[in-house]
Amino acid sequence: MTGAGFAALLAREGFDVFAGVPCSLIEDLIAALEADPRLPYVEAVREDVAVGLAAGAWLGGRRPVVLMQNSGLGTSLNALASCSLMYGLPALLIVTWRGQGGKDAPEHLLTGAITEPLLGLLGIPHRVLSAASAEADVRWARDEMDARRQPVALVVPKGAFSPEGASAGAARARSATSLGVVSDTSEERLAPRISRFEAIAAAMKEVADAAVVSANGYPSREACAVADRPQNFYMIGSMGLASSIALGVALARPARRTVVLDGDGNLLMNLGVIANIAALAPKNLVHCVFDNEAYGSTGNQRSASAHVRLDRVAAAAGYRTVAAADGTDAVAASLRAMLAADGPHFLLVKVTREEADVPRIPHSPHAIRDRFRAALGAS
Repeated sequence: MTGAGFAALLAREGFDVFAGVPCSLIEDLIAALEADPRLPYVEAVREDVAVGLAAGAWLGGRRPVVLMQNSGLGTSLNALASCSLMYGLPALLIVTWRGQGGKDAPEHLLTGAITEPLLGLLGIPHRVLSAASAEADVRWARDEMDARRQPVALVVPKGAFSPEGASAGAARARSATSLGVVSDTSEERLAPRISRFEAIAAAMKEVADAAVVSANGYPSREACAVADRPQNFYMIGSMGLASSIALGVALARPARRTVVLDGDGNLLMNLGVIANIAALAPKNLVHCVFDNEAYGSTGNQRSASAHVRLDRVAAAAGYRTVAAADGTDAVAASLRAMLAADGPHFLLVKVTREEADVPRIPHSPHAIRDRFRAALGAS
């Protein structure tokens, strides 16, 4: 079985967006995906980022595949448990089986021994892929993930793919990402003058019919209290994944503006996503970070953003525009301008550590999923 042949099989069964972290056991499959412009492949910075991106892509109406080495299951545990499985977000996991049968480098042996038990503990159905049963395996995976509304896995043993030399080919060219206008990133320290609730209220007045993905904890609770709407996807768990999910939504629905309401703690936990967003350059994405320099939901412990200006990180990565704000008028004006122009855009909003007295999200995870997907026209 060749990588190109398996990629074509996945495409025939309706899989249409791919994200992952490389493994040598599937290098030819990844090379085939990189070389085929009909099969979009995202080089995720981490496996949990790929899981989040797949979640957003499915919400936007796509059928996603996540590729990872079995060591990536460990990296993805929280994303799978408190996002994909909790909300019921289907994806096909292509998991390579390093360390199978105790025959591999030392660092792979334990992970190889627990790969299948780990999938079992997560409640993720799986099959071991083989060339002889590949068509049946992919069809089974498609039917299972659609019927169960959850991830399923195909475990890839060593030797499943025959070398074909595709990995030596050049990856397909991506649209160029250029540094655009970068504004308001001076050395002057921003002074927090408004609460996150006030900032979110100002932002929600500008989003119109945009899809909004808000980070877990108080950003989601406050966004829900300010303007509960079907176009809002509230993160309940999976800290750090809001930006990855929003990226998946933006890629799946390029004609729809997508706004992510992030927090400094959330973004720092998943800082590499900045590179993925800048590299893919979705024109319809606005990344808004409310920075109180603290982990608010756990007692206001200090975060590293007290010493690192996150807008400068975004500017260095290559977001088209970057701005910073510390007042409601500036928040509104910046978002208005960003939503009217091609992105990706990054807006840093310095806020106080004050937290509004707002209730928890009143909707179940499945209700959040279903009404958001329907609002995107992807049901």
